[in-house]
Amino acid sequence: MAKQTNGTDSVYRVTEIIGTSTKSWEEAAKNAVETAARSLRDLRVAEVIKTDVTVENGKVKAFRARVQLSFKYQG
Repeated sequence: MAKQTNGTDSVYRVTEIIGTSTKSWEEAAKNAVETAARSLRDLRVAEVIKTDVTVENGKVKAFRARVQLSFKYQG
């Protein structure tokens, strides 16, 4: 995905990660983004593309959010 900004060319990468939480899908997405932000610079967009739960003994054990992140390549 490429984007024009202020007359200069930029390059962005999109990667997919999965966050988990025992509380909610929102918390799972937040965990994914905040963890990725520790090692990726210039995050631009995070899009939740899928949600699901893990089940153990008939009960929800964890919420999972699959997130696509885009970040700018440094040049």
